[in-house]
Amino acid sequence: MTSEDVTEQDAVESAAAVSAKAVDDQLIDERVSRAQAEGLQLTGEGGLLQQLTKRLLRSVLEGKITDHLGYDKHDPAGKNGGNSRNGTRSKTVLTDVGPVEIIVPRDRDGSFESKIVKKRQKRLTGVDEIVISLAAKGLTTGEVQAHLAEAYSAEVSRQTISTITDKVLDGMAEWQSRPLHAVCPVVFIDAFHVKIRDDAVANRPIHAALAVTTEGRRAILGLWAGDGGEGAKHWLHILTEIKDRGVNDVLMLVCDGLKGPPEAVETV
Repeated sequence: MTSEDVTEQDAVESAAAVSAKAVDDQLIDERVSRAQAEGLQLTGEGGLLQQLTKRLLRSVLEGKITDHLGYDKHDPAGKNGGNSRNGTRSKTVLTDVGPVEIIVPRDRDGSFESKIVKKRQKRLTGVDEIVISLAAKGLTTGEVQAHLAEAYSAEVSRQTISTITDKVLDGMAEWQSRPLHAVCPVVFIDAFHVKIRDDAVANRPIHAALAVTTEGRRAILGLWAGDGGEGAKHWLHILTEIKDRGVNDVLMLVCDGLKGPPEAVETV
């Protein structure tokens, strides 16, 4: 194959991609125009986005079970071939466009499981991200529940919302206690103040330790919420924790001119 052939092939593939995008855009425009002409709402319960999500999930699940079994639906190749399709089951999952009822295909030996909609999964990841984002902005469980009901027509229990946010807390605790590199050439320590909701919203200091690794990368060693200032006792606790998590040698530690941090450094 010559360079001219390669160039021509690239041009054909590029033109095909542009053509496919144009067709996709045209189909989307036609669907939206038709929905508007028929008075169909785009969002909310029964809206176009909800219907498209349902159709897309159904198509993806059909494709996944075809890949799993190795043959298309109604294909003679699957006859007497061991595992096969075994009907479907209806399932409602909560998505970021509201609740969507989908049809999940099944196989005879029960080995099929899609990564997109797993067994016993009741919501897609987008919903978890919405809940976490709202909680991070300071909304209470009840306020998050009301927002999902109003914006997405989704009934989500307070227990479900708490379960979602608890997973984040578990992940934070695991991150905060992870092992650290033995040698940190440079470590920066300082505190900054943020508003934190704890019964009431108040300014709280967040103590941070940032390291430069031997590979020249930046790494946050940890974040600690404090109750007061930057005293030696509090920094002593933080630096001791960093040492207990594996840091044995720091070549340079950078801090501000407060009295507390240098005393803690000398002690640890």
